[in-house]
Amino acid sequence: MRELLNTLYVTTDRAYLHLDHDTIRMEVEGETRSRLPLLHLGSIVCFGNILISPALLHRCAEDGRSVVLLDFAGRFKARLEGPVNGNVLLRLAQYAAAADAKAARAVARNCVAGKIQNTRQVVLRAARETADLQEQARLSAVADGMAGSLERLERCAEIDEVRGCEGDAARAYFDVFALLVREDREAFAPQGRTRRPPLDRMNALLSFVYTLLRSDCVSAAEGVGLDPQIGFLHVPRPGRPALGLDLMEELRGVLADRLVLSLVNRRQVRRDDFVIREGGAVHLTDAARKEVLVAYQRRKQDEVQHRVLGKKIPLGLVPHVQARLLARHLRGDVSEYLPFVYR
Repeated sequence: MRELLNTLYVTTDRAYLHLDHDTIRMEVEGETRSRLPLLHLGSIVCFGNILISPALLHRCAEDGRSVVLLDFAGRFKARLEGPVNGNVLLRLAQYAAAADAKAARAVARNCVAGKIQNTRQVVLRAARETADLQEQARLSAVADGMAGSLERLERCAEIDEVRGCEGDAARAYFDVFALLVREDREAFAPQGRTRRPPLDRMNALLSFVYTLLRSDCVSAAEGVGLDPQIGFLHVPRPGRPALGLDLMEELRGVLADRLVLSLVNRRQVRRDDFVIREGGAVHLTDAARKEVLVAYQRRKQDEVQHRVLGKKIPLGLVPHVQARLLARHLRGDVSEYLPFVYR
C-alpha cells in the first residue's frame, strides 16, 4: 500500500480495505498491515484481488473520492465514483489543451524529450559495455546525435517539428539497435523497425511488449479520468488510443526495450521461440509469449527513482503517476508536464 500524489495504490494480493473512523485500515489474512488517514486521499487504485468494505465505498462516494479497479496485469476494469466529480472538467481541459497548438506542443515536446533521454541512456549503456571499439564509436555517435535532438526540441515552434525530432532520434536509435544484441545476432539483429506485421524476431518481440505497455498506459489514463483517445503528440484516429501512445513514449526504452534486450541477451528467448508465417510475418510461440508475460510483470516490480516524487516506486506504477502529473498540469496545478527520466 503506497500513497503517491494523493493517491493510494494497493498491490498486495487479497488485501482487505475497510473504514476505521477516518482512516483506511488494510488487513491481510486478518492481520492489520497498515493504516492511512482518508483526509488527504483523492483516489484509491486497486490492483488485482483486493476487497473493499461497503462502508469504505460509501464514504469514498460521499467525499467525491474515486476508486479504480485494475486487474493483476494493470488493465483497467472500472472506476467507481459518486454523483459529483471533477472528471468532466478534467476532460474539458484535456480537449482544450489538445486543440491549443501551443499547449499541445508543450506536452508533446516533453513526452519526446523523456523518450529521447531514456533511449539515449540505453545506447550509452551499450557503448560502455561493448569491447568492440568500432561499435563503441557508432553508439557514442548516435548518443551525441540524440543530445543534439534534445537541443533542437527546445527550439521547435510547431508540433510537426517536435514529431520530426522524435522521428530522427528513433531512426538513429533503430539503426544501431542491432549492436545492443549480444547473443545470436544472426537471428535477432533487426533490419530497422517493422510493424503490422513484424518481419523479424526482434520486431515481433518488441511489438508484443509494446502492446503490453500500451495497455498499461491506456489503463493509467482511464484510471485518472483522462480520455485515452485524445493525445498531444499522436494524432487522434478512430480506435487509436492517442494519449496512451503519448504516455508510453518515455517508457519504451526503460521498460520495453531493456526488457527485450535482457531476454535475448540472457537467452531466455531463443530463435526457436518464433513462428514464421506465410508472407514473412513473425510471431512468438504460445510458450514464449507466456515467458515474456511473466518477465514483463517481474520487470514492473523493479523499483526506480522518480525525480518528481523524490522517492523510489515500482516501475509498473510509473504510467499511473505520469497520468496524474499530466492531469495536474491540465488542471493548472503545475506549469508543465514533466516526463519520467530514468537514472
